Amino acid sequence: MGKKNAQTRIAESADARQDYDATHGRSVGAPEEFWGHEAERLHWFRKWDRVLDDSKSPFFRWFPGGQTNLCYNAVDRHVLAGRGSHPAIIWESPETGESRTMTFGELLRAVQEFAAVLRRQTVSKGDRVLIYLPMVPEALVATLACARIGAVHSIVFAGFSGESLAHRIEDSQSEVIVCADGSQRKGKAIDLKAIVDHAVQAASTRVRRVIVLDRGIAPWTPVVGRDVRWSDEMAAVAGASVPAEPLESTHPSYILYTSGTTGKPKGVVRDTGGYMVALHSSMDYIYGCGQDDVYWSTSDIGWVVGHSYIIYGPLLAGIPTVVYEGTPDNPNPGVWWDVVDKHKVTVMFSAPTAMRMLRKFPTEWIQSHSLASLRYLFLAGEPLDEPTYRWANETLKKPIVDHYWQTESGWPMITNHMGLIPLETKPGSPTREAIGWRLDVVNEDGSETPAGDRGFLVAHPPLPPGALQTLWGDDERYVSSYWRMFERYGRSFYFSGDYAIKDKDGYFWLLGRADEVINVAGHRMGTREVEEVISGHPQVAEASAIGIDDEIKGQAIAAFVVLKKGVAESEALLQEIIQRIRDDIGPIATPKVLRVVPRLPKTRSGKVMRRVLRALCEDKAMGDLSTIEDGASVDEIRKALEELGGATPR
Repeated sequence: MGKKNAQTRIAESADARQDYDATHGRSVGAPEEFWGHEAERLHWFRKWDRVLDDSKSPFFRWFPGGQTNLCYNAVDRHVLAGRGSHPAIIWESPETGESRTMTFGELLRAVQEFAAVLRRQTVSKGDRVLIYLPMVPEALVATLACARIGAVHSIVFAGFSGESLAHRIEDSQSEVIVCADGSQRKGKAIDLKAIVDHAVQAASTRVRRVIVLDRGIAPWTPVVGRDVRWSDEMAAVAGASVPAEPLESTHPSYILYTSGTTGKPKGVVRDTGGYMVALHSSMDYIYGCGQDDVYWSTSDIGWVVGHSYIIYGPLLAGIPTVVYEGTPDNPNPGVWWDVVDKHKVTVMFSAPTAMRMLRKFPTEWIQSHSLASLRYLFLAGEPLDEPTYRWANETLKKPIVDHYWQTESGWPMITNHMGLIPLETKPGSPTREAIGWRLDVVNEDGSETPAGDRGFLVAHPPLPPGALQTLWGDDERYVSSYWRMFERYGRSFYFSGDYAIKDKDGYFWLLGRADEVINVAGHRMGTREVEEVISGHPQVAEASAIGIDDEIKGQAIAAFVVLKKGVAESEALLQEIIQRIRDDIGPIATPKVLRVVPRLPKTRSGKVMRRVLRALCEDKAMGDLSTIEDGASVDEIRKALEELGGATPR
């Protein structure tokens, strides 16, 4: 079914925000009617029995009984509508100097062939396929091929270490891996195949096949009986036709791992039909996209933004998605804007971290470009501070749209809706609830906070289409992690894990994590993960890690280490600790601050007072210290920071 350009829809209605309040009100007041109408705009092999089954709350099932296919709706549907010659994927790689465009017709052929490759490797509906690929078109081909045959994909950011990869192989029980020989970052080759080899050896799950995309970046020798080349496999099935599998709406489409406050990452499970409907609607209502748009999310496919708005969202909308391999400042700080002008990008989605990085350079790198095609720049991933918002707005001279969401939500929770008449912007606030979401800020007992007061951000059930269904293989952890915080007060909320304020106008202001998850340049990791790696060093007795403010990355890691008795601090020891973190988690987890201290500030019950560590690092007031076990520890940590020049990198 067709759809109108968002701008056309606005022009046709004098009060198009039937306005925001009316549209949002319908989405939460009559969710079955609202989302049923949205689902009608897509293709279903079999219509649903009902729109929502919430009989087993908090396990919400959208469009049960319905059968559809994400790949069919993202690719086949547009080819059948006569758009096969229209661009689907625009690939730009400053790292390799390559550029390529795939039409919807070409994408359909490639996806069918790789689906045949998977079938040849005996992958069937429900099997898990782990994808560890850089930002190349083949990554989208592999993902869509999984969706086509009903395999559950688990994409892992191609920057995680072998240990992190091994954990994900084990938890998902993935027996087939799709990887590349290597990738490049600022000209430096990264041997991805070697990382995969290490992970396969470390994992308890038997991996029976590794399909390697040979890019000529890192030399590798196939493991006999296990490794095959992408090119060989595709040649063997050239011209194959693999129909899209009719899948239950509730069939899991993918697993995406996100860090929690405990060491074990959580495997967020997304369904098929609800996720499809939510993303398709968001491209219209939130991002304001019509069929003449070009969409670019600068994220990586290994993160939820990449799943939703590099792969599925734009393709469901039938518009080109830009896939970019590189950084925002290489070969120069103007490279992103070269891409915008070259491909006439109309809607762009990036992160505050990137804006803070580019802010270091003269504005001429941006303002020397036309940017005539660009309508909006959306930002998400970590809080957007007001100075960065104002700089981006004044430099780009385009509307900057801050919005908030999570791996768990799958799509925006708080945002301005550019497909409706936009609301007034308040710098520092991502505005109001997205369609389908009913949010509040509550106290510890679940009671609503007065306007302007700080509290916990929660969502009222039922969660809208597209939100997580559960955690892979762990329904109990899903319930305990997200739904039990206010249970003893007789209240059922989805707990976001964030602090927030809701002002008198209904605008939300995010204040950071309520738990101890660190968000480094949009990459979330639990403090426990970092602490466990450090504490695993044989000469370390105890460690604590926190997130601290960082001008470029939003947050950085500060780690404090207590050594075992008789162990002397040395530069070599500190470098060993840093290397362990880089090896076990990845370079993104490298601490900005690493200090050896005699003891950690703790409460009398033994809990480390992380807010004290954070205040010391950021030279802020520490607040009430009446519960601290030994006040001397504060002075000791302050001295350690001062001796090495404060909170500066090692």
